[in-house]
Amino acid sequence: MRRGLLIILSSPSGAGKSTLARRLMTWDPSLAFSVSSTTRGMREGEVHGKDYFFVDETEFKQQVYGADMLEHANVFGKFYGSPKGPVDAAISQGQDVLFDIDWQGAQQISNSTLQKHVLSIFILPPSIVELQRRLEQRGQDTAQTIAKRMQKSWDEISHWSGYDYVLINDDLDATEEKLKSIVATERLRRSQQPGLVDHVRALQSEFETNNDL
Repeated sequence: MRRGLLIILSSPSGAGKSTLARRLMTWDPSLAFSVSSTTRGMREGEVHGKDYFFVDETEFKQQVYGADMLEHANVFGKFYGSPKGPVDAAISQGQDVLFDIDWQGAQQISNSTLQKHVLSIFILPPSIVELQRRLEQRGQDTAQTIAKRMQKSWDEISHWSGYDYVLINDDLDATEEKLKSIVATERLRRSQQPGLVDHVRALQSEFETNNDL
């Protein structure tokens, strides 16, 4: 049985990260999506434990101080973070866990005790003009919000070199295929196969006791 991967996807808003994450989970339904904890209020239609773990600030800080968070951040006065327990349990059972987070969260997870199981992928847009066009085309944000997202985009992009893989999303279908290839390959990484040592020892023992060799 292999160990699971912590698959991190990061990108500036509008580069296609969330769409690629959904496609990856459609490709492999066994993938688990990391459910974050937050101190913000529950919105209509949201479910505790599915969309977020909704906790108060005291409980959240206790998890941080107890090293029970893989990563955390303060976003406009509300705390968000990835609980370590469920992730550790999942990868120990060979299940990959997908994270849709920014570069700061990615950096924290990459420096955590689970760092050797991390697979980090950054998604770049083909151009800044195209990035803005995609944000406008979504029709989800006001012009003011889009302007803020564009201002933040270069800060996100500037951290591209801290990732294991970088993909330019100029064609969504092609980028999806590359992403799936990366995941399939990384699952075969030596560190993800804890049974290899025992297998090699068994081969060595067989070699040493076989008089016909």
